[in-house]
Amino acid sequence: MKDTKKVKQAADELTLIAGQKAIITYAKKSIAGFRVREEMPLGCKVTLRGDRMYEFLDRLINIALPRVRDFRGVKPTSFDGRGNYAMGLKEHIVFPEINFDKVDEVLGMDIIICTNAKTDAEAKSLLKHFNMPFTS
Repeated sequence: MKDTKKVKQAADELTLIAGQKAIITYAKKSIAGFRVREEMPLGCKVTLRGDRMYEFLDRLINIALPRVRDFRGVKPTSFDGRGNYAMGLKEHIVFPEINFDKVDEVLGMDIIICTNAKTDAEAKSLLKHFNMPFTS
């Protein structure tokens, strides 16, 4: 029951960050070692397209990433070979939409940027034009 409230709160905060309603994801199988039961709420996700996607990418690059503690840039090797880029954030509180005083628990998030670029080099060039701060 307590975990259900955490997932609901995480979904509400992700909705604030993304500007679009977050979908709660559920376990497909029971895994005793992780204390997970089938149909148990585990996390949440949002898929952004169009203007919302560009607006989120702009806020991520220009506002959120510079607010990360000890930030030196993102890894240029996190491409998947097909032009998509994946990165993780340890704290969701770097986004300005989140009120730091109302946060019970600091949550992490994975951000995957899918492009129509065919190669990693094309995708890296595209993200560089969006001012993505790659480390050298």
